[in-house]
Amino acid sequence: MPDTRSPRTVLKRERVRTYLLALVEDRRPGDAIPSERTLSAELGVSRPTLRAAVDELVATGQLVREHGRGMFVAPAKITQELVSDRHPASAPMATGAWSSRVLEFSTVSAGARIGRRLKVSPADDLVYVARLRLVDGTPIALEYLHIPAALVPGLTAEQMEAGFYTHLREARGVRTAQAVQSIEPTVLSEDEAVLLGVPVLSPALLFDRVTSDTGGRPVEYVRSLYRGDRYRIVSRLALGTSTDDRPAPDASRTAAWWGTVE
Repeated sequence: MPDTRSPRTVLKRERVRTYLLALVEDRRPGDAIPSERTLSAELGVSRPTLRAAVDELVATGQLVREHGRGMFVAPAKITQELVSDRHPASAPMATGAWSSRVLEFSTVSAGARIGRRLKVSPADDLVYVARLRLVDGTPIALEYLHIPAALVPGLTAEQMEAGFYTHLREARGVRTAQAVQSIEPTVLSEDEAVLLGVPVLSPALLFDRVTSDTGGRPVEYVRSLYRGDRYRIVSRLALGTSTDDRPAPDASRTAAWWGTVE
């Protein structure tokens, strides 16, 4: 059995990966690509080497395998551009037609952890909302929101499906101004995977965000899980001068604002 860890094998796999990505870029979502047997012959590589490269592109959402049919170019990823924190909080909307479906809507106590994030007492009431987010009708994300109940008396599930930030602005006179957000990789549990229509333990992006209004008052704490095969983040960085290979100071200041949650 070949040593898949050897530099030679890694370089060969990278060559195959580059070739496959070129095929993807030359085709449209849903278009077929040649079979593994055909590609192996064209590239002069073994089936295991070819399959390893294909597996990587399937896992990262570039290709889709359909049993008995073959391999196809995956649907285009939803793209969200992050902007510098020195710009106004109006990040570009991610691509596609976004909609929401409320899965749970209730009132809960803040508790110590979320109370600290929202700067409220642990005993204060919060509106808790679990939402499924869809793009062009396809499930893309799960969101778990906590909103101070005193901020939104009478809030309904229907209003959360129509657009939360729009409702805050137009019905409550509350304007969001900034957010602090972290992003990290994770995998989906069985329940999460079922809701998003992907296999268990599929890769995902975990977002953790506190959004504040123009007066600095926290108005929302949200934890979101976005499908890793259908979503990517693009950062626009302002680079300062640097005398070595370390990132310049401004390079680390990508946006803490999320533009797709409504």
